[in-house]
Amino acid sequence: MTFGIAGAIHQQNQGGDVMILYGLKNCDTCRKALKALPDVDFRDVRADGIDPSVLKIAYDHLGDALLNTRSTTWRGLDEAERSTDPMALLQTHPTLMKRPLIQAQDQFFVGWNKDIESKLLG
Repeated sequence: MTFGIAGAIHQQNQGGDVMILYGLKNCDTCRKALKALPDVDFRDVRADGIDPSVLKIAYDHLGDALLNTRSTTWRGLDEAERSTDPMALLQTHPTLMKRPLIQAQDQFFVGWNKDIESKLLG
């Protein structure tokens, strides 16, 4: 899944050509993406969190699809927490984000498969 993003991301990613992968260092899917993407800048969302402006733009485009309801973290939440605003949940529990979330210039890619790999590697 991909989507274009607004200028707020360009302000954060001033290098322009830097590709950023938001994920978890222990996530197998993130490791596959990291291995395939030689020049990616990795951001561990568990250790570093995710910039609220990046998260907001991603959520504005993807909606609840950004929320990983199959994760261990999600299963550990009670019903009251699950009914909380998804943006608040993602900020409190960044491991609830589907991953990897890859920022490449003015686009985001969510997940890792052959289609995304070919788009990023040309």
